[in-house]
Amino acid sequence: MMRPPIKGSSILVTGGAGFIGSHLVDRLQDLGAREVVVIDNMFLGSEANLAGALEQGAVLYKDDAEIASSLEYIFSRHDIDIVFNAATKALNYSFVNPSNAFNTNVNVVMNLLELQRKGSFQTLCHFSTSEVYGTAVYEPMDEKHPINPTTTYAAGKAAADIALQSWVRMCDLDAFIVRPFNNYGPRQNYKGYLAGVIPITAWKILNGLPPEIHGGGNQTRDFIFVLDTVDAIVKLYDRLAPGESVNISTDGQISIRDVIHKITRNMGYQGEILEKPARKADVECHNASNAKVRGMIDYRLTPFDQGLSETLAWYRDNIR
Repeated sequence: MMRPPIKGSSILVTGGAGFIGSHLVDRLQDLGAREVVVIDNMFLGSEANLAGALEQGAVLYKDDAEIASSLEYIFSRHDIDIVFNAATKALNYSFVNPSNAFNTNVNVVMNLLELQRKGSFQTLCHFSTSEVYGTAVYEPMDEKHPINPTTTYAAGKAAADIALQSWVRMCDLDAFIVRPFNNYGPRQNYKGYLAGVIPITAWKILNGLPPEIHGGGNQTRDFIFVLDTVDAIVKLYDRLAPGESVNISTDGQISIRDVIHKITRNMGYQGEILEKPARKADVECHNASNAKVRGMIDYRLTPFDQGLSETLAWYRDNIR
């Protein structure tokens, strides 16, 4: 299998102004991509996330990959070799707009697969999510774990994964799936109800508000530092077969209650922590097997306390 190498290629990153996407853009530039093009509708993305990349020559289109003609316009202007699809809307968004959260995850992939089928580019790396598995049926969860989404966000991601695999089989496309677990790190959105648990807790403490624990806080997540995810993805790029998927996770899980207490200790917060009701359809436990990824690449992981400390330092510097 001969994929175009990252070095020297023209690469499109959908959702590239977002949290994981912007770190990927930085890494692709570091690896010598000839050109990095970003499309992002700025739903949660931010031009600030790309400040360094734009200085290095990245091209940003503030547009929507859900609109086929918007993608076609980009492909008419750039000779794209590789696409990394990181476009999505936040999991929390599916609690307020279930249908659109589902549709976004499906429509972007369908648009890309059809463009790939017509020869617009060669290789597609699609970002799935650990959420497609739902709550663990067995642990640790490997790539053979049943797909059992509990939210419309996860259902859309699962549908996108299945669509990709069917297009690969029917149309002989070079497309594969990376499945990150719960990412955290600098640049993760901290604004409003779509923020993840680590950024929203940091934001509240920095703004003199009490942090919250929902549903007892015993839910567990497999938190992985965003730079470790990006490192794994670029190393996996020429290792995964078309249609194949791989988990990108850490070596263990941590409860949300423990995470919040680690944040409060790090930030010197000694006030009250509010206990709130559980959210509907919240996944109870995520404990992943990373045996497959470890067997494929030199897999490096940042200890959680170290990654959390770096992340909270970023929020201190960036939350106004």
